[in-house]
Amino acid sequence: MSGVKKAYLGAQIFDGQTLHDDHALGVGGDGYLSVLPRQALPEGCPITHLAGGVIAPRFVDLQVNGGGGVMFNDDQSVATLRVIAQAHATTGTGAILPTLITDTPARTAAAIDAVDAAIAQKVDGIVGIHLEGPHLSVARKGAHDPHLIRAMDDMDLRVLLNAADRLANVMVTLAPENVTPLQIKQLSDAGITVSLGHTDADVDTCHAAFDAGARCVTHLFNAMSQLGSRAPGLVGAALARDDVYAGLIADAIHVHPTTMRIALAAKPQSERVFLVTDAMATAGSDIQKFSLNGRDVFRHDGRLTLDDGTLAGADLAMPRAIDVMVEQVGDDIGQAFARATSTPAQLLRDPGTAGMISGHKGTALYRKRDAITGQDAVQVIG
Repeated sequence: MSGVKKAYLGAQIFDGQTLHDDHALGVGGDGYLSVLPRQALPEGCPITHLAGGVIAPRFVDLQVNGGGGVMFNDDQSVATLRVIAQAHATTGTGAILPTLITDTPARTAAAIDAVDAAIAQKVDGIVGIHLEGPHLSVARKGAHDPHLIRAMDDMDLRVLLNAADRLANVMVTLAPENVTPLQIKQLSDAGITVSLGHTDADVDTCHAAFDAGARCVTHLFNAMSQLGSRAPGLVGAALARDDVYAGLIADAIHVHPTTMRIALAAKPQSERVFLVTDAMATAGSDIQKFSLNGRDVFRHDGRLTLDDGTLAGADLAMPRAIDVMVEQVGDDIGQAFARATSTPAQLLRDPGTAGMISGHKGTALYRKRDAITGQDAVQVIG
């Protein structure tokens, strides 16, 4: 990069790997960012002084169903993706996988086309797609429409493999009951991130799916076979393996903080647990109700539920998830930021600049909480 032309001082800096004190964020004349000791700043460099807080990469969220009052399932278009991405940008997220939950083949195809077009049009924040279903378990359907859940057939496989040819990043959540190990291997070999979720599979079936190429678990503990004394389920399989990542909805509603703490203590390579918002249309919006596959979802006291009380996504932004991890789970602040930035970026086939600061051209995130009001201030700098 060219010489540092301006710098930011006064905040801790998480560069994607390490939390630095008494360092500066430098911005080169070519726009590239660097993290350097305060004393390494060139003499006369213009400095913006910050009053505490943390500078970090912009957040990476691999499970985003909606935002700004709209849902991807309702309208698979570039316009909808633009609204969703902009809504999440206001809370500090710079890279998302728009997520289509279980739907028809036609809408799945339309969703892939929309993401392809959004990336071609350089819609900021859209880096790929996450297809959560329809190849799930009815027994663990959660808010997914059971009438649309089905086994994967050859046509479904071709659609997904074609998506991997067109898009840099494709994530698929599936239940191994409805997909064969060979299909998982084919998806994985094509560069698709295969994640297990919404499944009632036993531990041996889950291990076989991981051995076939699945690398991840979708919203750990939620909508999956649980850890029991004689039946470890998907939770047990995920915690036992050091080669498996796991998404976590850290709103203290979907998973109790004590449960999260136990999971992190139990899992080898616990740094592979990352944060997702599982955000719905309410993200970045004041709406109190929206529709999901023709069913009303209600917002109340930080929860999103169907009429029967079933949780339907989360009313969560990434800064809140970080706070829960630090204040209620006991995570180190640097590790919590990693779970929202560099860790999920590791699951992307092409992360680009996502999850890191140094050596990349672009912007960083500055976050500061007001000690009195507790209100969060997030801004993009660089």
